[in-house]
Amino acid sequence: MTTRTDIPGSESAERRSWLREHSELGVCVLLLALGVLVLTDALTMGVEVTQRGPVGPKTVPVVVGVGLLVIAALLAVDVLRGGRGQAEGGEDIDLSEPADWRTVLLLTGVFLGAAVLIEPVGFPVAGALLFWGAAFALGSRRLDRDPLIAAVLSLTTYAVFNNLLGVPLPGGPLMGVL
Repeated sequence: MTTRTDIPGSESAERRSWLREHSELGVCVLLLALGVLVLTDALTMGVEVTQRGPVGPKTVPVVVGVGLLVIAALLAVDVLRGGRGQAEGGEDIDLSEPADWRTVLLLTGVFLGAAVLIEPVGFPVAGALLFWGAAFALGSRRLDRDPLIAAVLSLTTYAVFNNLLGVPLPGGPLMGVL
């Protein structure tokens, strides 16, 4: 049974077709929202008179916010005039293959797990789990090598950020050891 929305000449089908042809307008809406957010945040920023100089702390966010709004408007005009982005050909991927949702979901879980664990167990442990989990999600099954590489990467990253760059990362239970 066909409904009114299935009929090729119906108003609903025409609206979907127009939206599909102008899908880049979604990027315009995103840029507009980001521009408004940045400008709102910048203009409501509390700055004391003594902090002001020729270039205050509001300058860069205002420039970025205005730039986002201008780009959103220019892109919208281009899309409505018939401009379309070129689909990326991809050099090393087969665009006819469907997305690998298992890998995407595994990576998402690994990132969320690391974000949750970083405070209670510290960066060295959470980072090692992140690196090992990402390698596993992307297809590596070397259980003899991957955890060791992940631990070395995590400890090296912790040492570089914490000791050399002065960016404190949570050490967790290993704080006294490191």
